[in-house]
Amino acid sequence: MGLVKKIAIGIVASAVLIQFIRIDTTNPPVTPQKDFIAINQPDEEVQNLLNSACYDCHSNTTSYPWYAQIAPVSWWLKDHVNEGREELNFSNWGDYSAKKADHKLEECIELVKEREMPLESYTWTHTEAKLSDEQRTLLTSFFQSLRK
Repeated sequence: MGLVKKIAIGIVASAVLIQFIRIDTTNPPVTPQKDFIAINQPDEEVQNLLNSACYDCHSNTTSYPWYAQIAPVSWWLKDHVNEGREELNFSNWGDYSAKKADHKLEECIELVKEREMPLESYTWTHTEAKLSDEQRTLLTSFFQSLRK
């Protein structure tokens, strides 16, 4: 058997074997009264924007797509969600001190204005998360109103 064939078999075998290393797609429990939307009661349009553009990565209500079951994409996705929740978790908003919440709002304003959020890689597969200029203005205005 030639070297190229052995390498190809090794790559295919590895690709199959890594499928047995599964990610945990269980979401942590949500306490509704601690949730950002429940606490701040945005209008329906802002609530829809938060749900479509933010909550998948920044809350405990992640909806994992079918490709979250395919390694190594699943590992990258899980790491992305973990980092997103660590940075800002709207499900735990009620646990943030006033100072921390204000800082998070400041970051939200900056990241949405600068088009750093939602991530472009997220909007490739979640077209509903793409924000127009008007939607960005609406979200940042809402975040700003909470800082006053």
